[in-house]
Amino acid sequence: MGISRRELFKLSGAGLAAGVLGLSLEPVEAKAQDLQIRYAKESTSICPYCSVGCGLILHSLNGNLINAEGDPDHPINEGSLCPKGSSVIQLRDNAARVTKPLYRAPGEKEWKEVSWDWALDEIAKRTKKTRDATFQAKSRIKVKEKVGDKEVEKEIEAVVNRTMGIAHVGSAALDNEECYLLQKMMRGLGLVAIEHQARI
Repeated sequence: MGISRRELFKLSGAGLAAGVLGLSLEPVEAKAQDLQIRYAKESTSICPYCSVGCGLILHSLNGNLINAEGDPDHPINEGSLCPKGSSVIQLRDNAARVTKPLYRAPGEKEWKEVSWDWALDEIAKRTKKTRDATFQAKSRIKVKEKVGDKEVEKEIEAVVNRTMGIAHVGSAALDNEECYLLQKMMRGLGLVAIEHQARI
C-alpha cells in the first residue's frame, strides 16, 4: 500500500498534535529503562581478537555474561566495535566452541577427543624432538677485521645455540607479563623466529 506525500504530512501532523494534546510517552520510556542489564555487574576489558586493543564493557548476572558492548570512554574505539568484537560474548557462550583437546592421527579422517595430559605431553615430546633435530650449537660466520689500514674478511666459528626448525607467533590477547614469560621460554628453547600478531 502506497502513501502519498500529502497523507504523510497529515499523519505526521496527527502524531505531533497527539503529543501536544497530552498523549503521554512515559510508559514507553519506563519500559525502555527496564533493560536486561539493569541489575548486572559491569566490568571493563579489552577485546582479545586483534592487536588494536578496543575497550569493552561487559555485564554479568549470576555468574553469566549477558552483554558485551564497546566502551565509549576508551581512547581507541570510543564505543564502537567491529563485527568480531561485537560477537565476543560467543567466546564464552557458544554451543559449537571446542572445550577439550582434539587429535587427528596421520591418515585419519576423524578428530578424536584426548585428555589434556596426553595433549600437553605430546606437544612437549614433539617440541623436544624437533629442537634436537634442528639445534645448532655453533655456526661459521664472516666478520670484518682491520689489519693495518686494510679491512680483511675472515670466517670464524661462533657459538649460536639456536634452532631454526621452530617458530613462535605471540597473541595480541596477551598482556606484557605473559609476553615476557613466553619470550623467555622461546629464547630458552633457542628460537630465533619469534614474531607477534601486533606486527604482522
